[in-house]
Amino acid sequence: MAEKKVSTSRKNQIKSLMLQISQTILEEEAREAKREKIRHMEENCPSVSIPGTMPDLQELCRKIHKQIDLLDEERYDMENKVNKSDKEIDDLRMKVQDLKGKFKKPALKRVRMSADDMLAALLGSKHKVSMDLRANLKQVKKEVKEEEKQTGDWRKNIEDKAGMGGRKKMFEGEV
Repeated sequence: MAEKKVSTSRKNQIKSLMLQISQTILEEEAREAKREKIRHMEENCPSVSIPGTMPDLQELCRKIHKQIDLLDEERYDMENKVNKSDKEIDDLRMKVQDLKGKFKKPALKRVRMSADDMLAALLGSKHKVSMDLRANLKQVKKEVKEEEKQTGDWRKNIEDKAGMGGRKKMFEGEV
């Protein structure tokens, strides 16, 4: 369906009617607020009759101080409730923001750290950790072969055993 166009004079007339209605509503709300204030003052603040004697004045002051204390307690309780609800609102707002995921993640910077520094950062300063990997290895001793036990020059042994002289020495060694 095609929308019907409203003339400018009709628009201005509707606008002025809306403004008049809203003005009367605001005036009525202001009058209601004044009536509520007067009613509240009559309930909670009765007219004060000042007595002439000193003990009566002291009793009046005590009553007023008790009322002030009660009102301060109520004000303090309400203030705490408001602060608590404000914190809850902030927490919920942060959760909503986290769920939307429209926050920027900062770019990570490269940091040169040794393995000991990383472990100290992760575990805290109370743990002293050393990354000496060779300290935990098993110690293995090399076996010394019998051939290496013989001392001396190998060339000399071969020359001694070569030829007839070598056999003679071998026989002499056995005898």
